[in-house]
Amino acid sequence: QVQLVESGGGLVQPGGSLRLSCAASGSIFRANVMGWYRQSPGKQRELVAIITSGGTTNYADSVKGRFTVSRDNARTMVWLQMDSLKPEDTAVYYCKADVRISSASNWSAHWGQGTQVTVSA
Repeated sequence: QVQLVESGGGLVQPGGSLRLSCAASGSIFRANVMGWYRQSPGKQRELVAIITSGGTTNYADSVKGRFTVSRDNARTMVWLQMDSLKPEDTAVYYCKADVRISSASNWSAHWGQGTQVTVSA
């Protein structure tokens, strides 16, 4: 089994910062793409930022220049530094990791339980 545990969400004022953390554990042979998605009420889950094991990143246009994704391959952790937060960033943020549990297995996607980020005055 693979588990992803997020932390770091909360309430912050517009213009403030938060740092989300995600730790992957369990039977992980290798992790490829890791990253963050978010979902607001009434909206579909959307990509926020992802990072490959080689360090290549991809960001949603709405967060470019404000959010930074990073990872530690040895500890299978990924972070999301969120600066200059706006009310429209309010959502549940989910960590996702594409992993293989053995050298013979296929890649499979795993999700965390989500952490609430609320940006409000």
